[in-house]
Amino acid sequence: MSDTEKDELIEAQKQVIGILFEVIKRLQANKDLDEEYFQMLSNGNENKIRIKEISNERMENAKIVSRLLEQLET
Repeated sequence: MSDTEKDELIEAQKQVIGILFEVIKRLQANKDLDEEYFQMLSNGNENKIRIKEISNERMENAKIVSRLLEQLET
């Protein structure tokens, strides 16, 4: 394997690691949001604005994770 091929392989591995790190970060963020969301619901908290914000943020994280995973397929 030539030095160029090795460098390309290392760069590809770095990109995959970066993508996987971001996926894990987003999934963890959604987990944290889930905990807050269910806590608010179980406490009978009427903070509908925050519940909507949580839902929107979870949706955005899910979209980003989906796009990142699509990058790994290529």
